Amino acid sequence: MIIDTHVHESKYSADSSISLEEIIHRAKEIGLDGVCITDHDTNELRKERGGSFKQDEVLVIVGAEILTFQGDILVFGLEKLPKKMINASELLEMVNEVKGVAISAHPFRNNNRGLGQHIRELSQQSIGVEVLNGSTTSFGNLYAYALAMELNLGCFGASDAHVIQNLGKFATRFENTIRDEQDFIEAVKGRNFRPVVHKFNAFEDINI
Repeated sequence: MIIDTHVHESKYSADSSISLEEIIHRAKEIGLDGVCITDHDTNELRKERGGSFKQDEVLVIVGAEILTFQGDILVFGLEKLPKKMINASELLEMVNEVKGVAISAHPFRNNNRGLGQHIRELSQQSIGVEVLNGSTTSFGNLYAYALAMELNLGCFGASDAHVIQNLGKFATRFENTIRDEQDFIEAVKGRNFRPVVHKFNAFEDINI
């Protein structure tokens, strides 16, 4: 299954221009099996629709993108988000307590919102790395890939789409069948996935 693991919709992410309906329509059009909606610092969509749902044959996993003092982290399976900014290690403790999963978003983006080298000190707390982010420079993505390989961390591809044209630019191919949020969490923990790029109307594995 191919899932874009980092997408923002406009209802709860003020910096996004795309609705959930537009995301689902475009995802089906380009061949994505699913999308992860990771709005900024909110669980409002999760309260409305739950941790996962299917719409028009597209699986939607609902997570959140949380800004910590060290940078942005995508979290899945976390019902209660922190009410104020906390350290990344504290957030990972919260995620691990509920048996969820976390991914470092755009670790080397040049906007002071990536974890960067902080990933080293967090690598024992079960964190994946977004090594291909559709809104980050190739240089920044390569740095993320190199660090993930050095630390033997799971590698994800995602668009970080805020406009419809970017949806699915990068994504993650999972070998498992994923039916819901729990399947997604187990697949992430199982590490049987790899980043892909959308080229010539198809998703291709990336050889770096």
